[in-house]
Amino acid sequence: MTHIVTGNCEDCKFTDCVETCPVDCFYMDDRMLYIHPDECIDCGACVPACPVEAIFPGDSVPEDQTQWTDINAEKSTGGECENITAKQDPLPSAEEKKTNLGY
Repeated sequence: MTHIVTGNCEDCKFTDCVETCPVDCFYMDDRMLYIHPDECIDCGACVPACPVEAIFPGDSVPEDQTQWTDINAEKSTGGECENITAKQDPLPSAEEKKTNLGY
């Protein structure tokens, strides 16, 4: 089972989770992060590191966020996203989104 990055990451790109990942399975585009389903070892280290609670175990993704399972697989394996292995600055919109989400 893999972990899934959901819509709370969109327009945030906090990368605290990347630092906790022992296998470097995170990928990113201009708007958010994704987890490669074949590289994730299901350790769960990334879940508590996410400041906007965007990451879930694959079998616990909220019902209204299940589309992100396919999106993570497509984006992380499609070749258009870069592998991210170190913490980076979040997007300028990240703090506002975090506040709007109630975190």
